[in-house]
Amino acid sequence: MIDRYRGPGDLPAEIPVFPLRGAILLPRSELPLNVFEPRYLEMMDDAISGRRLIGMIQPDSTQVPSESPGGPGESPVGKAAPLQRIGCAGRITTFQELPDGRLRIGLTGIARFAIARELEQAKPYRVVVADYSAYAADFAPDGSADQVDREQLMRVLKAYLAARQLEADWTMIRRAPLEPLINGLATMSPFGPSEKQALLEAADIKSRADVLIALAEMAVASSHGSGGATLQ
Repeated sequence: MIDRYRGPGDLPAEIPVFPLRGAILLPRSELPLNVFEPRYLEMMDDAISGRRLIGMIQPDSTQVPSESPGGPGESPVGKAAPLQRIGCAGRITTFQELPDGRLRIGLTGIARFAIARELEQAKPYRVVVADYSAYAADFAPDGSADQVDREQLMRVLKAYLAARQLEADWTMIRRAPLEPLINGLATMSPFGPSEKQALLEAADIKSRADVLIALAEMAVASSHGSGGATLQ
């Protein structure tokens, strides 16, 4: 479904955005969402009846005092909360209406964008002018995955999961192609918002793998200081 997008010109300049703390979308990766707030239900309805495109972006909680209205919660109230500059456009590839009124959405990432400016409009959700020009490479498979040290990634990931007492299907992980594996790990990892943003903004798959490894190593080292797992 996303093969139709071959360059920045295939995406709209104006795109509705879903600010969600701790959630990132990456090119050619999947992100499931449960949507229940009225403003975002309206946004999804508009997107589904239109081009099925929205932008995922994190609020910039570093600029929002904890006591301020709407911040730094998962999805800030109103339209005044600052946003991170970089997000990712995605296509709604699956959706399901649930009996309680929620929508279960599946997003497939297409390309990252920088916010050029935010538009004033009457809708309850936010709309931005997106600049995709710095991310033209997102529209094609990332060849830098061939440069990733898979064994190092597996070793660090195993230690990280052991430190958190988590299980994994290692047969599946070892067989998975590197690009979807690294993007999936980056999307699902329990790192904080700033770490997630660093993963989003990494230049390519090799750089993203390097960030993942560094973050996991720091987490394991911290756990080791508390008597947890060590790297082998």
